[in-house]
Amino acid sequence: MSLMQYLEIFTLITGIIYVILEILQKNSMWILGFFTALAAAIVFFSEKLYASSGLNAYYVIMSVIGYYTWYKDSQKLKSRQREESLQTQQGHTDWSEIKKSDAKIHLNKISNKVLVYSAIALVAGTIALYYILRYLGDPMGLLDAYVTILSALATVWLVKSYIAQWLLWVIADILSATLCLAQGMPWMGTLYFLYALSAIYGYIYWKRHGVNVD
Repeated sequence: MSLMQYLEIFTLITGIIYVILEILQKNSMWILGFFTALAAAIVFFSEKLYASSGLNAYYVIMSVIGYYTWYKDSQKLKSRQREESLQTQQGHTDWSEIKKSDAKIHLNKISNKVLVYSAIALVAGTIALYYILRYLGDPMGLLDAYVTILSALATVWLVKSYIAQWLLWVIADILSATLCLAQGMPWMGTLYFLYALSAIYGYIYWKRHGVNVD
């Protein structure tokens, strides 16, 4: 096997572990994601899928930001749980608060303003990137551009712990799998297909175990 094939297998293995950590909202996810994204960026660049390569380079940067942001939100959740536990011990029993104190996932509410700006960024970004990729000779410019911008947006939502980020990932991962298979990259295609299935489960898990911290 070639070096690129080894890197594809590496991203498949670490990518699966990454998704498990993401569902459980473990901060170590960002550390593993740093190396997974770096390997994926190299693979996509070798296939001249420049947007997908650039997207993974973006993931490398966002891994650092995500680690710091999730750490702060996890501290907020722990602080709230300590306060609620203390109130319960003092006799101020509130079953809804007890449920919150058992929550494992920290969430933030997404505002209408964020939704509008995100929609504008998705459309404008896709159009702009498409023309750049067409100039660079990307064999699947429009799909590559759309997946890139959608995934970049989903990553921002992930860093912010918006539960709706899982829905964006379902769409992005299915399209990414299609892109990889069309370019003869079966390992990467398999990885993104597994990502899509995991995103569905991730949404359900966060819905059941999450609590807003903002």
